[in-house]
Amino acid sequence: MTGIVGRMREALRGGQRVDPDDLITRLDAVRRFLTAVDGHLPDERLVPAHTLVERAGTRLALSRDHTVVALAGATGSGKSSLFNALARLDLSPVGVRRPTTGVAHACVWGPLDGANRLLDWIGVLPRHRFIRESALDGDDESALHGLVLLDLPDFDSVQHAHRLEVDRLLGLVDLVIWVVDPQKYADRLVHTGYLREFHRHRDVTLVVLNQADRLPPAELPRVLDDLRRLLDADGLPGVPLLATTAVDRSSTTELRAALEETVAERQASLRRLAGDIDTVVERLADLVEPEPVGTGPDAAGTRALTGALAAAAGVPAVTTAVEAAYRHRAAGATGWPVVRGWRRLRPDPLRRLHLPGGGEQTDGAVEKPLAATSVPDPTAAQRSALGLAVRTVADRAGGDLPAPWPAAVTGAARSRLGDVPDALDRAVAGTDLGVPERPVWWRLVGAVQWLVTLTALAGLAWLVLGYALNALGLPDPDEPMVGAVPLPTLLLLGGLLAGLLVAAVTRPVVRWAARRARLRAERRLAAAVAAVGEEHVLTPVRAVLTSYVEARNALRVAAGKK
Repeated sequence: MTGIVGRMREALRGGQRVDPDDLITRLDAVRRFLTAVDGHLPDERLVPAHTLVERAGTRLALSRDHTVVALAGATGSGKSSLFNALARLDLSPVGVRRPTTGVAHACVWGPLDGANRLLDWIGVLPRHRFIRESALDGDDESALHGLVLLDLPDFDSVQHAHRLEVDRLLGLVDLVIWVVDPQKYADRLVHTGYLREFHRHRDVTLVVLNQADRLPPAELPRVLDDLRRLLDADGLPGVPLLATTAVDRSSTTELRAALEETVAERQASLRRLAGDIDTVVERLADLVEPEPVGTGPDAAGTRALTGALAAAAGVPAVTTAVEAAYRHRAAGATGWPVVRGWRRLRPDPLRRLHLPGGGEQTDGAVEKPLAATSVPDPTAAQRSALGLAVRTVADRAGGDLPAPWPAAVTGAARSRLGDVPDALDRAVAGTDLGVPERPVWWRLVGAVQWLVTLTALAGLAWLVLGYALNALGLPDPDEPMVGAVPLPTLLLLGGLLAGLLVAAVTRPVVRWAARRARLRAERRLAAAVAAVGEEHVLTPVRAVLTSYVEARNALRVAAGKK
């Protein structure tokens, strides 16, 4: 018997102890995973993880000095009789009518006060709690102090509420003893519905073939071998397998020895939680890739997004207005003074769009930014191009991620599209387009134009004075000659020709400077709309990718990987 118990103890130990600090680290990693994926993944995929975090936190906060062991089995397996045999008292009702056990019963070895909070959390009613203390055999039971043994309802009960209660309790206990009988040990329900689901809880699983006395001695090894084969197929190789009979309490010696070992180790609750973490991590593993993927929005997609935003913001119309406004203002400042007033009657292109720099501004005044512009609304084609650019950014950024992360990236990229039109309008209205009011060279050319114009006017006035004196019969004033040309005529013609020459020389310079102003405005507007794209599209996308990386790293830690 010593050899059997030793092998059973080794199987229950699982070959290694669970470090509480390491377990807490893994639980914290699951919690960080849930924080990272919050709002990005479907809630139904995260329910087991949320349940684990809540349940594990509560279990660790409750008594570490108690080990909760459940007897689970089908109708007629004799688990209530086994429960009474282990307690050596008749605590759980045993009867002919099935199912007999409708609610869980608990037997506590040691003071009941220390286990009450734990049983309150598990949900065992006070009237179904028993304490295993006796002055007659107290020393015999001392090795089990700290054991909380539960007799669960039958999981195959005709009453559906019993099975729901079993499923709930199986998620809370530290160790499960599956009780089967020779008639139904191969029942599909117990194997496919329960045992296979515990393949990651081998360290806290034990199987008992009860009512072994019903088998001929020669048949018992064969049944045990067949049951072992089924357990191996269920993913439970090495799980302790015992044969018991409730009518002979001496047959429970090995089972009691295993329970004593489990209680002494104080590891069952930690191993159960470790198995729960393994199960949750396995279910979540397909949500992240083993290797890093997703590098963020690429340069090509970002450039395409900026171009689509610029088109939707009306940047081409604005830059065209900037170039036209430069030529308009330059012509007004450097043109012939006689026609400048006529030019001022033409509207300023920037003023028509209610853009910065479009209003009259005195030297040194600070122009107030406009709340809205009159830039034309984007066309249907431009809106479609913007939507396509946003989708392209999302596809390139999250296309390599496992489902459903690509959908989360796309949703993040489109999450603030409704705010983009107003943001673009504010960006254009708040951008300094760099259109000068009166550069120095405009003033110099304007001064030259005034000088030649005054020269022409002086010559004209001189000639008019001469004609007036001649008409009045008065002697003509002497007109200085410059070669063969009278000076008044030279002043008039020279001023006019000089004004035309200055205008001819200035015109290509104005066109060149206007094109430079347009390019400067394009760069500034491109930076402004790029900032809108960064804030409303790229930043949400990067936030999802960052969450993915955090979730992946957290899940690796939860899986016990470095």
